[in-house]
Amino acid sequence: MSAQPADASAPTDAPTLVLVRGDITDQDADVLVNAANSSLLGGGGVDGAIHRRGGKAILDDCRRLRAGHYGRGLPTGQAVATTAGDLAARWVVHTVGPVYSRTEDRSALLASCYRESLRVADELGAGSVAFPAISTGVYGWPMDDGARIAVETVRAARPASVREVRFVLFDAPAYAAFEVALG
Repeated sequence: MSAQPADASAPTDAPTLVLVRGDITDQDADVLVNAANSSLLGGGGVDGAIHRRGGKAILDDCRRLRAGHYGRGLPTGQAVATTAGDLAARWVVHTVGPVYSRTEDRSALLASCYRESLRVADELGAGSVAFPAISTGVYGWPMDDGARIAVETVRAARPASVREVRFVLFDAPAYAAFEVALG
């Protein structure tokens, strides 16, 4: 796993942005962001990995959310927190990314995933947040554009408590795309 401080030129009220190549479930951060599906009940990719590694407590919290306010699932672009279960994090913030479309601009929904996740993390008092590259896997978002949207959105956010944002990228091409987006 490699890490690179990536945003030394950011204004002092903005979180420091860091790139990490590795597995998001290995991160010791206050919040891990889960690229969830709307059911909140686990799935493939990052979602499945977080649920497997975090254990039953995450699924139990997600079931409580589904039994309450999110009976129809979590809408795309929104975010909600649960326990982190057996993960090193304190919380998991679940967000549902949009499926990429060549005919409809859904970039505002993707940006909302990052913005809303930071808002929820800030409400929790989190100091550090680890993000995957939301929607760039099975949802088909082009990695370079997904990286650009992620970086621009996080740079524009001004959470009060979040001091560090890590983009945790699973492979070399994703890491390279985020390096370019950071400039």
